[in-house]
Amino acid sequence: MQSAFFPADALIFLQLLSRLCRLCRLWSFLDNFMFMLQLIILFINISVKTFKNHLLFSWIMPKNYIFTNIIGTFIFNEKYRITDGLLFKDIEHYKNKKIYEEKLIKKHGDVNNPDDNQLCIILDSFKNRKYFSQFYKKNLELTKFLVKESVNTDSLIMQTINTIEEIDKTLNMHVKRLREWYSLYAPEISNKAKDHEKFVSLIIKKQKKQLLKELNLDEKDSMGADLRDKDVSAMMLIAAQVNNFYKLRDHYANYLAELEKEACPNLAAVVGIRIAAKLIEHVGSLKKLAQMPASTIQILGAEKALFRHLKNKKNRSPKYGLLHEHQLIQKSKKDMLGKAARTLADKASIAVKVDYFKGKFIGDKLKKEIISKFKVQY
Repeated sequence: MQSAFFPADALIFLQLLSRLCRLCRLWSFLDNFMFMLQLIILFINISVKTFKNHLLFSWIMPKNYIFTNIIGTFIFNEKYRITDGLLFKDIEHYKNKKIYEEKLIKKHGDVNNPDDNQLCIILDSFKNRKYFSQFYKKNLELTKFLVKESVNTDSLIMQTINTIEEIDKTLNMHVKRLREWYSLYAPEISNKAKDHEKFVSLIIKKQKKQLLKELNLDEKDSMGADLRDKDVSAMMLIAAQVNNFYKLRDHYANYLAELEKEACPNLAAVVGIRIAAKLIEHVGSLKKLAQMPASTIQILGAEKALFRHLKNKKNRSPKYGLLHEHQLIQKSKKDMLGKAARTLADKASIAVKVDYFKGKFIGDKLKKEIISKFKVQY
């Protein structure tokens, strides 16, 4: 019976070899010599026959290679010369290159993908100057397309949180100046209203006389100077601008919450909207954050302190970075700060992985686990 793996001649060869092993002790030297000669001749015939078959097949069926780059899909013959091809008109055609490859495969039949050595020879074919302008044009279009496609929700979150941070810096600077300025006019009001936003809102809506009356003070008893109307108007102008900045910050805070509800609702639920945005901004994208272990997330933002510790062990290792702004860290006892930071980072790591892989919303469950463990509401 002929095997699926060996030709008939090879089976005959194996049978003869088996007989040789069994009868070699009984046969004479001459018989052994003649039998061995027969085996050698048979082996040479099999080798020559196999070699001829492969050689004939290679000549009868020459190989074609298919290669695709940004300007089109091409067919190369066994001498690595272009025999056929389809050029891409725009980037959309390049994105659907599989369709054009299938057309050429259907037209030319069996084609192969070049290996590394063959690929080097094929690429040399495109060093011809006639292709330079096409490469330049198509690569420029591809770059523009990739830049356009690179803008995603992560980019919007990073820009929004940076805008909020810059508005906060501007507000702190202008509110400090406004308080000092308004203290010349009514120091009692400035000292009474500790909250900056509330202070700005009060001085815009009400006049000095009304505010002093609410404090049970007479205008004559105030230590503030009696300024002219144009001097008061100058103060009110900056107060109006500061108030607009507060409204602008609230607008961006709401916008950031909407973005995170779409991109990372679980992470926002666990660590808060602003901290979630700061973590994404710090590492560069939600994908990079999802790839990080909890121990790395825990110390994000404290890299300098970590390197100081690694350089000199006398310096303590940081327990947390950006997470120090979280209410869990703020409300925990001193000896529980490290444990709280580790737990928060663990839950944040789980949440961001679920967000990146578009899993279900489990942020409320993770938050409840943190609250039940530390008995801290946030």
